[in-house]
Amino acid sequence: MAKLIIVDLDGTLFDTKDVNYHAYRDALAFYGYDIDYDYYCKFCNGRHYLDFLPQITTTDETILTAMHKKKKNAYRQHLDKAILNRGLVDIIRLMKVEYKTAVVTTASKENCEDILKHFKLEKLFDLILTHDDISKSKPDPEGFLKAMRYFDATPEETIIFEDSEVGLLAAESSTAYYYKTYRFN
Repeated sequence: MAKLIIVDLDGTLFDTKDVNYHAYRDALAFYGYDIDYDYYCKFCNGRHYLDFLPQITTTDETILTAMHKKKKNAYRQHLDKAILNRGLVDIIRLMKVEYKTAVVTTASKENCEDILKHFKLEKLFDLILTHDDISKSKPDPEGFLKAMRYFDATPEETIIFEDSEVGLLAAESSTAYYYKTYRFN
């Protein structure tokens, strides 16, 4: 059995609030919508697009999917606005000697890979599970449990780093050890 570290991406490994806000703003503008920064930070950041876009744009799933595709494409244009949690990266590098490492995120695979490559961290992780790899988003623990099964790690051998309420609920439900990381300034 393996020891395992699982890390959330947005808000934990990186502060991507500004990256995501600007990417969504660009995508929504194409369809004639706008989004306020403070509103985005308070009600949308860290959530799956289908959980908040219908309340501020449309309920038409075809348009919502197209908006999200535009957002994913705009994301890489704003990666300079991301802030790396260097302390957490140092912890992961030190623990990688004994632990397997995984990212479990509600972000898309494309955006996750883009930011990891931008910061040259793609080789730091042994497994990456994104929204594209799971059927139930956080607060369901599916992503965490899937990572544990992949490495044959028990909850007692697993440490999860999370920042959001839904992520912390998922971590708690997985019965693994978990630590709340605090949002960046």
